[in-house]
Amino acid sequence: MPKVSIVMGSDSDLPVMRQAEEVLKELGIESEMRIISAHREPDEFFSYAKGCKDRGIKVIIAGAGKAAHLPGMCAAIFPLPVIGIPMKTSDLGGVDSLYSIVQMPSGIPVATVAINGGKNAGILAAKILAASDEDLLKKLEAYSSDMKDAVIKKDEMLQKGEL
Repeated sequence: MPKVSIVMGSDSDLPVMRQAEEVLKELGIESEMRIISAHREPDEFFSYAKGCKDRGIKVIIAGAGKAAHLPGMCAAIFPLPVIGIPMKTSDLGGVDSLYSIVQMPSGIPVATVAINGGKNAGILAAKILAASDEDLLKKLEAYSSDMKDAVIKKDEMLQKGEL
């Protein structure tokens, strides 16, 4: 059963949202992915958001561009953590999306990652789940250690003139 729901308003967001899915898969966390527009199909959206908790979803990752209502709307309905990914837009480079997601009214928080930050959204979702899952915490610690080792290896290669 999926623990994380990854949702976006348009298939143009799919490459960024797949980054979150890949990290979750690497850490052994089941997820689901949906394209649902809060603007274009509000009835479907409300049904989806209201049903997440009962389906066992623990975290929603929601990506959105421009007006970026999807993460905030999820947070207004879903009682557990929502992580927003602001999408880079051609109009304002994603700053519009970032402001729309991060500036939620008091009482409706949305954790927000960088513009197009799909990978970090997946890692943040895993960290939220790891607060009550010791095995997942160990996987995250190993993931961090692997990142550190990769940087050290690259530096050693640079020092030897191999890069």
